Amino acid sequence: IDRSNMYDVLKGFDNQIKDAINIGMGVKIPQGYENINKIIISGLGGSAIGGDLLRSYLSSEIKLPVFVNRNYFLPAFADKNTLVIVSSYSGNTEESLSSYEDAKRKNCRIICISSGGKLSLMAQSIGNLLITVPGGYQPRCALAYSFIPMLFIMQSFGFIEEKTLEIKSAGDLMTIKGYSYCSFDERDNPALKIANHLQGKIPVIYSSNDLLDIVNLRWRCQMNENAKMLAFGNYFPEMNHNEIVGWEINPDMLKNLGVIFLKDKDDFERIKSREQITQEIIKPYAGLIFEISSDRSTKLERILDLVYLGDWVSFYLAVLNKVDPTPIEKINILKTKLAEL
Repeated sequence: IDRSNMYDVLKGFDNQIKDAINIGMGVKIPQGYENINKIIISGLGGSAIGGDLLRSYLSSEIKLPVFVNRNYFLPAFADKNTLVIVSSYSGNTEESLSSYEDAKRKNCRIICISSGGKLSLMAQSIGNLLITVPGGYQPRCALAYSFIPMLFIMQSFGFIEEKTLEIKSAGDLMTIKGYSYCSFDERDNPALKIANHLQGKIPVIYSSNDLLDIVNLRWRCQMNENAKMLAFGNYFPEMNHNEIVGWEINPDMLKNLGVIFLKDKDDFERIKSREQITQEIIKPYAGLIFEISSDRSTKLERILDLVYLGDWVSFYLAVLNKVDPTPIEKINILKTKLAEL
């Protein structure tokens, strides 16, 4: 089923992290990038998730506002004091190319992250800082390349403390986790166990809106692209003010939902209480409910631990659904039709 061999790509995530560290350590910020007071990371899909992880991971540390832009144009506040990181793994994403041109019009300070394509050519032609990452991956499978160099950019500017040892420790953890996720024995492989529970269900993922909001989104996107299935989600405390009421009508359909609560030990105590009460309320309606968390000590390890688990869950769901996880046929159809307009 896995004809494009995503299994080996996922298995090699630890090596991708090590390579991304080397790329990040080579980043040197040239003159002309002074007086930055806000940051915009512009990208789509798998190329934007790195920016989301950066924003979420650094939310309690970085003093500058960080905005992730998923659009053709930048927000009106972008100006000469704005650092714009344009992330397009292929270098040919039309929304990212448009936002790059908008950043130039607004005289922003621009850094590009790409494996090639038009974006790399445009950046090189006018002397923007270009961070080149290896090609050959699906953008969603190049997470370390879209995320880790950005951490080193933040370090180089002095916006955050040194993170190199923490990043390396997270890479070592991925090596350990990879061994269990490669096993085809459910007793040794939590990713396979979760996938078996979710097969035939529509996943609904709940988490806090703090550390795990982007882990939540990543799980859903990977289920969409890899397993070719719809997945939904929401965040605490917001869902307690609307979505929780929807757990009532169409009880037969609600039994088809598999609810995952992503939890973190640093979640605010009131959020933990809300999660517990919410579980009690929806339990009579949901097809299944289970909790997932990471016991690691650092925030980065816990984030990547859960991201990596979700990637493997989506892989095994694809296999159980009997679909090759790599192709994205509907996205390609959309791009082809857009190109004809």
